[in-house]
Amino acid sequence: MAAAKPFRNLITDVEGLTVGNASDARIKTGCTVLLGEKPFTCGVSILGGAPGTRETALLAPDKTVEKVDALVLSGGSAFGLDAASGVADALRAQGRGFAVGDQLVPIVPGAILFDLINGGNKDWSENPYKAMGMQALENASQSFDLGTAGAGAGATTANLKGGLGSASVTLPSGHTVGALVAVNALGSATVGDTPHFWAAPFEQGDEFGGLGVSAVYPDAPHVPETKLSQHANTTIGIIATDAQLSQAQCTRLATAAHDGYARALFPSHTPMDGDLIFAAATGVKPLENPIADTLYLGHAAATVMARAIARAVFLATPEEGDLLPCWQSL
Repeated sequence: MAAAKPFRNLITDVEGLTVGNASDARIKTGCTVLLGEKPFTCGVSILGGAPGTRETALLAPDKTVEKVDALVLSGGSAFGLDAASGVADALRAQGRGFAVGDQLVPIVPGAILFDLINGGNKDWSENPYKAMGMQALENASQSFDLGTAGAGAGATTANLKGGLGSASVTLPSGHTVGALVAVNALGSATVGDTPHFWAAPFEQGDEFGGLGVSAVYPDAPHVPETKLSQHANTTIGIIATDAQLSQAQCTRLATAAHDGYARALFPSHTPMDGDLIFAAATGVKPLENPIADTLYLGHAAATVMARAIARAVFLATPEEGDLLPCWQSL
């Protein structure tokens, strides 16, 4: 009898995926790489008003290249897009990439969040993100840190430090769905002044404190003027599954996963956020019932993304020079 597959409550519960983080506590920033054992089908959905991206146009359902080698989430605003260049260079050196004649071109889409005004020292003489991308790829593993780590190392929300979150679920169909997210939102993951998370109805066990739902709810969100004036926001994520999906189905899965943002962050998808979700499908398990299976995959994507967002904030840890407290500190 085969041994039971370990459950990590991470996106790497999806067979064939690994994740690597790299960060710099002095700069208060970092990046995160999702890597597949082999190229995987990918789609993207961008619902925020201020995105920063690389190679997202080729993920449209009508484009030729359907599979990618890796996905990168990074801090650093536009500077952070260079993290994907470091990943592409390292993958090419490993002999990976889309074959064009005698050349290999790794396909590495990426997205960034704004963490340039978070208390860290940004006075670098050379863009540090390309080296961070290489380091994150080197660190890729089935186990990885959450909270103040990787692309969430310098993230903030309206009232607390943000962070890197992940969660997973296996459906009755046997398909696994996992989420990975860097939470740097304009809004809040917690309800008003309470310690309760907006995502509480979807919590599994006590994965983010087990406090249950709040007894009170605000009529309107409180967003600090600093967040509004600096446009310093974006939640970027990846939803992954072992299901066999087309690029169009991945795009629909990414769109469904955005409901997880709305369930876990208040407000979400604002004009000042660059909210984006990639969807990755490794294709290990076919769809036995395509209509029902894709419906439940979308539902799971939204729910698991909401859980991952709460875990990101719940697991953030304090560091010198922080401008906001951590949930754990309060």
